[in-house]
Amino acid sequence: MADRQLPRWLREGAVAVEDGGRRGVVQFIGEWEDPATRRINPCAIFLRPEGGGVEWIVADHGTLTQG
Repeated sequence: MADRQLPRWLREGAVAVEDGGRRGVVQFIGEWEDPATRRINPCAIFLRPEGGGVEWIVADHGTLTQG
């Protein structure tokens, strides 16, 4: 994983806000393959709502801000 590409605040356990206001806690940062395009993203962000719930994946960390 290319940590040098990620902002310092973006680590497991950090709260992140996606464009549009969706907030989540970073669960994992790692490789993910987009099922639609079959492209592999080595630094996808796996988020879960703060109170628990269904995890979602953000392929572009540039759409996230620190929460």
